[in-house]
Order: sequence, then structure tokens, then C-alpha cells
Amino acid sequence: MDHFVYRDGRLFCEGLDLHDLARRVGTPTYVYSRATLAHHYSRLSEAFAALRPTVCYSVKSCPNLGVLRTLAALGSGMDVVSGGELHRAILAGVPAERIVYAGVGKTDAEITMALDAGVGTFNIESEPEFQVIAALAAERGATAVAALRVNPDVDASTHKYTTTGTAETKFGVDLSRARDFFARYAGHKHLRLTGVHLHLGSPVASPEPYVRAIDKTLAVIDGLERDSHRIDTLDLGGGFSADYRTGESLAAADYAAKIVPLLRPLADRGVRIILEPGRFISANAGVLLTRVQYVKVSGVKKFLICDAGMQTLIRPALYGSFHFVWPAACAPQHEPPRRDETLDLPGLEPCDVVGPICESADFLAQDRALPPVARGDILAVFGAGAYGMSMASRYNSHPLPAEVLVDGQHASIVRIRETYDDLVAHELTAEDLPTASTIDR
Repeated sequence: MDHFVYRDGRLFCEGLDLHDLARRVGTPTYVYSRATLAHHYSRLSEAFAALRPTVCYSVKSCPNLGVLRTLAALGSGMDVVSGGELHRAILAGVPAERIVYAGVGKTDAEITMALDAGVGTFNIESEPEFQVIAALAAERGATAVAALRVNPDVDASTHKYTTTGTAETKFGVDLSRARDFFARYAGHKHLRLTGVHLHLGSPVASPEPYVRAIDKTLAVIDGLERDSHRIDTLDLGGGFSADYRTGESLAAADYAAKIVPLLRPLADRGVRIILEPGRFISANAGVLLTRVQYVKVSGVKKFLICDAGMQTLIRPALYGSFHFVWPAACAPQHEPPRRDETLDLPGLEPCDVVGPICESADFLAQDRALPPVARGDILAVFGAGAYGMSMASRYNSHPLPAEVLVDGQHASIVRIRETYDDLVAHELTAEDLPTASTIDR
């Protein structure tokens, strides 16, 4: 469910006309719905309530401070994978003990930052990483908590670039090595290893991969506890699917129906269950508004050339992802009854929605049936609230877009549109490096 609806041919986010908003703030612009963020967060928390979970929103999916503050106010923790994301989570007002720090390439500086902040849990990806975090904690006289990320070798049937739970990925430690890992490191006094973490990838459109992964992981936890290791945390990761094509994705209750019975015994004996949702909360809470610059007919193709492209939303080019696209203002008879690529309304014609970038992969939608569109019209790209702005770039020296958060009839600009001066600001202040000999000393 989301709060983006057409009324008399105009697209509204909650109580705000988005065609009018685009006229006022320009394009490209990402627009987020506070009510939708709250709805998905609440539905997830309610569905898994029997486990009393700690919900840690995955910052990488949409790291805007306005979004993070909205979720923090609802009680959400944060799942971070870099020092920058940790900085954002702290600025958003999230208590450090509700922050989980994951990621395979934590630097010494990032680890030190996290130790000083007092993050709740480090998710450990490898033996060398554990050794580094433990040593840095010892140097500072600190004590931190860790969960070992195990790789259950479960194929969640996601895109190969977003599969993280199979044996050939760079993530986690093989299940078969978990007991040896705990035997070697569980007694470290500066980095207490008391949890297990897994993450299968994203989006996972069925609960069955979680069932298989949990079954394997519970067997490992049983073995660890027989070895006298106390496991007080199981972090299930994220990956729950978003509804990019209306009706295809599961609700939180559908995942919970299969997962909760498996984990209820752990929760009942005091084991903390952590969930790390990202796109499930934010994907359908955002749309991208873009203006048509040119309508071009070339051979048998009709192109709608827009000011947003792969630099603004790379998912179609990178993953072949589907995003529903429709004019923000259209004739009432062209209001879409659903959001898929098989609309059968009269008067539609196939179009490629493309951007300004000098790449043939620069598209937002291909062969998509759309109503008549003219230069200057505003298109809305739906399901853009996750991995949209967070993966945007300045390729071809395009400034980053604005971001707006809507609450009822009120809109706040939560990221100011970049200018050309912003593009070069760091280059104008560049300095000469000291000599190599100086650096070596």
C-alpha cells in the first residue's frame, strides 16, 4: 500500500498535487510520503510482534535524513554499512545501541568511529575483520558486541548482483565454519561474540528461502549452545520484497506467517531478533518526478527524452528493474487502474522513457504503453523510494536532484537541488599534496 493516488487525472502524494509540486520545485525530484513510510514500518512491526523484534531500517536503501528521522521517531533502529551511514543515523537521532553495523569492508577509521559512538552490534563478515575490530577495541579499552554473519548457501532467486546468501558470494562465513569461529573467538573480552547474522539478498519475493536459511541456522545455533556458547541475538537481515508490480509482492504478514513459528522458541527464551528491512519500507514510499524534454520518433520507436535518467535512477539500467511510469497529469480516462506494463486503456502507444545520458543503457522504461505525452509534461516513476537517490550519480556532470518529504498537505525540501557550483566546489578548493618523502615520515 502507498499514498500516491490519482484524483481527476492528477497524481497526489497524500494531500499534495505532484504536478503542481514539480512546477514549484523543478525536476528531477524525489518525493517521499511520510504516511507510507509509517504504514510499512508499522505493518512489519505488528506482523512480527510475537518475536518482539528490533527493527533496524537499512539506511542504504534511502539515506535521506528526513526519511531517517521519520523512522527514528517511530522507534526504528538503523542498519548501516559505512561510516557515512553511521553519521547519518546518529544525526537522525537514533540511539547508538539501536544501530547495527554491517558491511564487508569496514575501515579502521570507520570501526573506531563506531566504537566511540557505542554501536549496538558489529556484524562480522570474516575472521580478519573480527581480529581488526577486536584489536582496535582493545587499544581503546572498549568492549563491543558482535554477531557472526553466516552464509547459509540459500539461493533466494534474486538478481545475481543482489544475491548475498550463496556460497560464491563475498559475504559471511560458511555455516560449516561457524563452530570453529566461535571456538576461536567467543571468549574475547573486548569483542563479545554472542550473535548470529544472515542476509540472503534482495528482493526476496517468497518466505521459503528464509525458512530454508533459518532451519540451517537454527541447527548451527543448537550446536553452538551445546558447545557452551551463549547466543543472545539472531539477526535475520532484510530483503523483503516491495510491490513494484501491484499484487505481486507479499505483505509483512505473509512473511511472518512462515518465519515467526520458527523463531518463537528463541524469542520466548530471551533471544533478541533483529530485522533489517529497507526497500520493504521505503520503495513504495517514493516517486521520481521528471520532465519530458523532447518527444522523438526514430524509425519504429517513440522516445520520451527526460531530464532524469540512469544518473538519477540506475535500477532499470543496472538490474533490468521494472518501475511503473505514468504522467503526473492526464485525462481522467487515462488514470491507471493498476501499475504494470500491460495496461489496456484505449489511446495508449508504446514508448521508451529515456534520459539525457550518453549511454544506450540510459532508460527508465522500454516499450511501455503510455497516453499521449508532450514536451514539458511531468512523468512520475513509481517505486523509486529505495535504491533511487541512494545510487544516484553526477555522471555527465548532472547535479543531484532535490528530495521532498510530504506529510499530509505539507511538503518539506529535505535535500536542496545541487547547482553547477556544487559540482565543482571540492575541485576549486583542491590543494597540492606534500612530497612523498614528507608523507612517508
